[in-house]
Amino acid sequence: MMVPLPLRDRAAILAGLALLSGISWGYMWWLAADAMTLCTVSTNPWRAADLLASLAMWAVMMAAMMIPSASPTILAYAAVNRARREKSLPYVPATLFVTGYLAAWTAFSILAAAAQGALRSAALLSPMMVGSSRILGQILLIAAGVFQWTPLKNACLRHCRSPLGFILTEWRHGRAGAFRMGWRHGLFCVGCCWLLMALLFVVGVMNLWWVAAVAAFVLIEKLTPAGPLVARIAGLLLIASGVWLVR
Repeated sequence: MMVPLPLRDRAAILAGLALLSGISWGYMWWLAADAMTLCTVSTNPWRAADLLASLAMWAVMMAAMMIPSASPTILAYAAVNRARREKSLPYVPATLFVTGYLAAWTAFSILAAAAQGALRSAALLSPMMVGSSRILGQILLIAAGVFQWTPLKNACLRHCRSPLGFILTEWRHGRAGAFRMGWRHGLFCVGCCWLLMALLFVVGVMNLWWVAAVAAFVLIEKLTPAGPLVARIAGLLLIASGVWLVR
């Protein structure tokens, strides 16, 4: 039987996650307050520094958006770890699990930053990182909507909605094992949400109202009983929006 996570430990973990997410949101607000601080607003061809700035922006944004929805799985990992410590088994801090989780989203951020550079070079993205192509918007909206109904989406969402089940079935020993578990859980989350993140290329990568809206939707999708139903309804609305843009 798993030892319940003491209130003090639970509060400490949640406080740490809230601090990490809060700092990430603060950084995003700072960037949005003065878009000229981003190298990406330059009309010149991208340099390595511009790509790194974009990567940093995406990585921090993913941490801000995804850490809250991952907190139940992180708490489940900490609880199982405590149960192992009660049996005198090796204890591994949850920070390694979190590091692996964020590493998966950083890998996604590399692809997102590269996509941003490519779209900008093709004049499909404005210097302020807002989609400038109606066709691109249609494709992304319809693709994101259809994806909400696919078996891959359902499989990834099911893993994200079952924290304890994921921890017990995917358990790996040791510090490297904790990182691998976090990485694997992060990959499930990326698989669940990557097309939702791609919609930021339509509404604006630095449109923080939309960033917050997507983050809130991910929370509802993963943590509420109606999450799967909400995901499918959202899929229909996205498809309808994409079809409407065709007009």
